[in-house]
Amino acid sequence: MRPARRAAAAFARLHGAAPAGVWSAPGRVNLIGEHTDYNDGFVLPFALPHRTAVAASPRDDGLLRVATLGDDGAARHAEPIAVVDLEPGAVRGWAAYPAGVAWVLRDQGVTGGADLVIAGDVPAGAGLSSSHALECAVALALLGLAKHPVDDLPTVARWVQRAENDFVGAPTGLLDQTASLCCAEAHVLFLDVRSFESEQVPFDAAAQDLEVLVVDTRASHSHTDGGYGARRAGCEEAAGLLGVPALRDVEVDGLDDALGRLPDGLRPLVRHVVTENARVLAAVELLRADALAELGPLLDASHASLRDDYRVSAPELDVAVDAARSAGALGARMVGGGFGGSAIALVPVAEHDGVVRRVLEAFAERGWQAPRTFTAVPSAGAGRDEPEN
Repeated sequence: MRPARRAAAAFARLHGAAPAGVWSAPGRVNLIGEHTDYNDGFVLPFALPHRTAVAASPRDDGLLRVATLGDDGAARHAEPIAVVDLEPGAVRGWAAYPAGVAWVLRDQGVTGGADLVIAGDVPAGAGLSSSHALECAVALALLGLAKHPVDDLPTVARWVQRAENDFVGAPTGLLDQTASLCCAEAHVLFLDVRSFESEQVPFDAAAQDLEVLVVDTRASHSHTDGGYGARRAGCEEAAGLLGVPALRDVEVDGLDDALGRLPDGLRPLVRHVVTENARVLAAVELLRADALAELGPLLDASHASLRDDYRVSAPELDVAVDAARSAGALGARMVGGGFGGSAIALVPVAEHDGVVRRVLEAFAERGWQAPRTFTAVPSAGAGRDEPEN
């Protein structure tokens, strides 16, 4: 059953009436452009068919009441809290994500209470942006209940970022929220995070007998852990030492000079960000030329940079990438913040079974839990859903 139908059915069961509406938002895969968003750089994500749905109705007592459905269909309830009382630190655990969105939207005049029931199939902890899918769906639900205009999705993305940064305490950039809200079916989103100029670039792997295979290693990660924040702080320190607003402003041609002006510990971070931005631009040119099959070396170089310079890979990610390549993938890399989560591989359709089999074998050889694999198809962004469909 689709998440929207599950959420609507659970809402009716828990509250004795149908919800006022259902809104949903997708997870995402970032084709290339990792850890560039908070450096004012370039990213190239697409939305997944996996979604998080929020069935919602307004309340007249100012309370925010949230329930989420587990895989077994059982509902977990957060402690109700008045919207007026929401402050960072007031809500912990999974409920901090929807509560943080309500806290941010309070400043936009969205102050009413609400009943929210959440259901989704975006794999949690897989580096596929399950938390942002939840936050984006909640944002659209609360805005929809308040009849607040939603004609500027990049602004909504910034509100969601503030919820994640200041309420949840995860120092994320703008990639994930923007992808969940703004991606389009059968396209990747080429986004300049500084200017917010964007282009929907057609992406039809199947037409070239290719697919993007996702390998969820099941090695869980979290953006609230210190490693992500430490790297972001390092990038900001490096930009300050170089006298530029952000590492986006360091050109590839000037990289060697810039590295020579930095302490040893910051050089690998800068090298990754500058070269990753260049890889995004190169990937866009290949897609515009309908040369999707030539993306492989860029994916490989991205993974090597994330592993060796940015140091955010994990053994499970490296094994997944190496196994996929050895079995016929044209290129592969980790995606997301790192320290676990998922990898992607660009795979000829004819090699799908062999690649999956080799990845499973590689994990079994090491005594690791079998990874989850699926083919990622660029899908629609967030919006109001029709649960009966």
